[in-house]
Amino acid sequence: METTINEIPNPPPAVPEISPMKKYVAELIGTMVLVLIGCGSAVIAGQILGVQYAYLAIAFAFGLAVLTMVYAIGGISGCHINPAITISMLVAGKISVKDTIFYVVFQCIGAIIGAGILYAIASGNPAYSLAANGLGANGYGSASIGNYSLAAVFITEVVLTFIFVLVVHGSTHDRVPKGFAGISIGLSLVLMHIVAIPIDGTSVNPARSLGPAVFAGSIAPYTALSQLWVFWVAPIIGGIIAAIVWKLFK
Repeated sequence: METTINEIPNPPPAVPEISPMKKYVAELIGTMVLVLIGCGSAVIAGQILGVQYAYLAIAFAFGLAVLTMVYAIGGISGCHINPAITISMLVAGKISVKDTIFYVVFQCIGAIIGAGILYAIASGNPAYSLAANGLGANGYGSASIGNYSLAAVFITEVVLTFIFVLVVHGSTHDRVPKGFAGISIGLSLVLMHIVAIPIDGTSVNPARSLGPAVFAGSIAPYTALSQLWVFWVAPIIGGIIAAIVWKLFK
């Protein structure tokens, strides 16, 4: 029987391709939000909450910031907002070298912008002092809340980043129910912070560490810039290990 034109089903509308620059800007905005909200909870809210409440509030601020950004920009860039995740995706073959470079650059710019906005807000309080209150920078030794050693911090960042990025790989896999990745990723980041805030302030994200370090610099008692290498090297190692392990699982 002859099929008429009206009987031919309409093809699904083509999904418009997202330009690389839109992806890069999305990563900038997402990382800016993460640093502003996460570090802001430590610098501002943390000053008025008791220690037992401040740690939990900060942990949830970081986790919820990631969770909300997954749903806000995940459909645009994948919402890495973390060089360790981006490099892990490169090792896993999920992103190109070019996009990796630009993702990391824009993540760093976003982190610095977020820290700058936070510094401008915090400075509006006459009682605030960068030297006394900091800007949520990470550190070890005397710059660690619990005075943890370099070795302890390095191990913490490698292992916790490995766990966190492995969750990212698993939550975004095709065999996992769609729509829930943001919840598992955000809550896993909450868990990482609950453990590591007393150790080094929790990084598991080199860009997150870079933003506050740019402003805190080497102002006593902070040595954020001189210690920054740890919070780049260790999370990236953890992310690479996560990619290797995930490829074994597939």
